[in-house]
Amino acid sequence: MKSKILAILLVFLLVSCKTNQNAQNDLNYMQNIEQAAIEASSRNSNSTIQVGDQLVILITAKDMDVVKPFNQNYSSSEIVQPNTMAGGNTPSQGTTTISGPTYTVDTEGDIDFPVLGKLSTTGKSLVEFKNELRDRMTRYIINPTVNVRLANFKITVLGEVNRQGDYTITNGQATIFNALGLAGDLTMYGKRDNVLIVRTEDGKVTHGRINLQDANLINSPYYNLKQGDAIMVYSNNTKDTLAKQNPNTGLYLTAISIAVTAVAVVIGLFTK
Repeated sequence: MKSKILAILLVFLLVSCKTNQNAQNDLNYMQNIEQAAIEASSRNSNSTIQVGDQLVILITAKDMDVVKPFNQNYSSSEIVQPNTMAGGNTPSQGTTTISGPTYTVDTEGDIDFPVLGKLSTTGKSLVEFKNELRDRMTRYIINPTVNVRLANFKITVLGEVNRQGDYTITNGQATIFNALGLAGDLTMYGKRDNVLIVRTEDGKVTHGRINLQDANLINSPYYNLKQGDAIMVYSNNTKDTLAKQNPNTGLYLTAISIAVTAVAVVIGLFTK
């Protein structure tokens, strides 16, 4: 009888170890990074300016008095410049927030800019709009510096993460991992192989699914996030099973375990 009980306990331990090992593997991201064919292109991160976007535009030059007409009534004792020494796409890192006049893109895709009048942003990325504006500024200013930032670049993270909510990306660039980092990563119940991203761009709603365990997700157009993206993390089978269980199931199992242990002890005493 003792040998049978020991054998049962041994099998239980082996099964438990195997299950835990598999669960640990399921929690790892980009498991095939060495074998993946990474062909990520910058085109996936080129988000176009949308209606309702708030653009912070600051024109600077060697003589700041010359650029005052182009900065509305904005005045500052200190012009904040971007930190080009830091790198990466990490939200809140790699770039210092630039203060300056804010322009809201109207329903026609235009902004009303001082001196220059209406400027179209339709179909243009921040970089394209910035380069176009700088070219136009050279007609009035020698060697102007044009800084353009999106003040309302926000994403939403929902589902099985540690901190659900809306997050503002200060430098206007973020990947799916940056967003999940802000949300405190997925919980152990988050489904890592089927994350849904809902995107609204140019008035059209699209969606895509990515597998965080597959390194090829870097090639996905949903790897680099865009303004207004919503990330949905579903619960895995373990969480679904727990949700369906009786809340007292754990107590029942504990009681049964104690009872079985007690019986085994009693049997052991009587068989001596």
